[in-house]
Amino acid sequence: MSTYRELIGKKIKKVSSDPSSGLDGEMWYNSTTGTLRGLATLSAWSSSNPLINSRYGHGGGGTQAAAVIFGGGNPAGAEMNQTEEYDGSNWSSGGNLPYSAQYLSGCGTQTAALSAGGGWPTPVATAATYNGSTWTGIPSLNTARSRLGATGTSTAAVAFGGGGSPFTSKNESEEFNGSSWSEGDNLNTARGINNNGGGPQTAAIAAGGENPSGTSVANVEEYNGTSWSNSTALPAAKRNLATAGNQTALLAITGVTTTRVNTAQEYDGSSWTSISAYPTAMDTPDIEGTTTASIASGGSTPTATAETNEWNVSTTVITAGAWASGGNYPSSVQGMGAAGTQTASVTAGGAGPTNLACEYDGSAWSTITNYPVSIRDVTGAGVQTAGLMISGYSPGNTEKTNSWNGSSWTGEGDLNNSTNRQLGGSAGIETAALFWGGDGGTPITAFESYNGSAWTALTAAPFGGNSSGCGTSTAALATPGPALNTYEYGGSSWTAGGSTINRHEYGNTTGTQTAALIYSGGAPGSPAAYANNAEGYDGTAWSTSPSLAQSKQIIGHGSAGTQTAALATAGYLSTGATNTTEEFSGETTAVNVKTLTQS
Repeated sequence: MSTYRELIGKKIKKVSSDPSSGLDGEMWYNSTTGTLRGLATLSAWSSSNPLINSRYGHGGGGTQAAAVIFGGGNPAGAEMNQTEEYDGSNWSSGGNLPYSAQYLSGCGTQTAALSAGGGWPTPVATAATYNGSTWTGIPSLNTARSRLGATGTSTAAVAFGGGGSPFTSKNESEEFNGSSWSEGDNLNTARGINNNGGGPQTAAIAAGGENPSGTSVANVEEYNGTSWSNSTALPAAKRNLATAGNQTALLAITGVTTTRVNTAQEYDGSSWTSISAYPTAMDTPDIEGTTTASIASGGSTPTATAETNEWNVSTTVITAGAWASGGNYPSSVQGMGAAGTQTASVTAGGAGPTNLACEYDGSAWSTITNYPVSIRDVTGAGVQTAGLMISGYSPGNTEKTNSWNGSSWTGEGDLNNSTNRQLGGSAGIETAALFWGGDGGTPITAFESYNGSAWTALTAAPFGGNSSGCGTSTAALATPGPALNTYEYGGSSWTAGGSTINRHEYGNTTGTQTAALIYSGGAPGSPAAYANNAEGYDGTAWSTSPSLAQSKQIIGHGSAGTQTAALATAGYLSTGATNTTEEFSGETTAVNVKTLTQS
């Protein structure tokens, strides 16, 4: 029998603590615990950031790290043309399809995708290609069809199956060569396949589907570029499932047997094996990637969903980002200023108005010396032991600034603009801060900088009104609430940044100019539209982030952590003020270390 050293070429090293990654063949001896340790493969689903738009019956292409989805049906059943792109963590908007359709099919990559057919109740033959930013119409399919399958690339694809309404399954197969569609060999079993398929044009696979009588089928067929042939059937007949991979490594998830199911299987080219069930029973999701790294999105539960999940087979444990409950605020209040981090925060003021002030240690809030001013809609900046509370709404006190040193409040220099400046935006620290905007009945564009003792008026900002912001005095990010626009400040002037996906009026922004998180708030209107969505910014574009548990506005306003460790404190629900706190933790990864035993 060969030894480990003979097989791997290295000996097993002795260490006193487990390394953070594999060591010389991914095996080591831990002398402290007296155990042989190594990295173990983990196969699991993990939730990821939701789609921007809930949808089902959509097309897609790409990989887990660079996927694109398009079209589909929204929660009201209306056909969509919106495109979304996934970067391995977040979804962002892409260019709209030139037509709206559900039950269409797609293939290719994020920067070279193909969309074909779809439409309900009237099938269409329309087709288009995507270059990563815009769609271009291409020649139509020879046969109009909905619930079809497609696989391959944007210049070498095969489309197959499908049907119409009332449902009539088709067995036609067509090939696209980059300029035109031509008839290919028919499927052996006519079926509605619903964005199902895998592999290149000359080695495609189709699994399951719905026959002309509306019954789920288990039949699987493989295409060699010339003809279709039957292969090993699914363990159970399913329609409206989703597949990703190829003829020798295919992943098939969810669908309908007689009811919606969450079952998942892998195919190795000859047999099917059940794997961990998908988190939700549904039909018509989309899945892109491989049997070891895939991204699944949307689907019908029966309502259209924005759910997104990743499938990973690796030695890495992925924990998705999420909001969780934190310690309750001492009082139900809205409009406090906030400064600090998720584990060391200070707040002051709030609706009433009130002069309540508190500190947070990462688990519980405690009251501190009352704020010198009874005021609401305050803006905070800095850290817990060197925090600034700026302006707000309280007649005669709107220009006031006070600092907290960890034990007492000190009055600081007054703002130059003393107009009521409710919920302005801020950035920086106690000795180098910025403050802009606010709403005093009309939007305010005043912009000022602070040097630790006095405020200096700067050129007015190119936006006004209630706002949130983050960053430093020389690299700030402003997110005016009433609009989608964002602005970046480089120390001397403002320039336009990427637009947010949703409006976050009376929400909050924290982090840096190139790694920010905006959350809570909502769209302007009467009644106000309360929201729980969140978005992340990378310095160029905004993308989806996990949603809060509660939809609320006017939460703790100002610096409240980082993009991966933020606080949403108290605020206002549609039913009134609340004292709840939510904490955000970004996605984390860790190696899956196991003790190795003989069996």
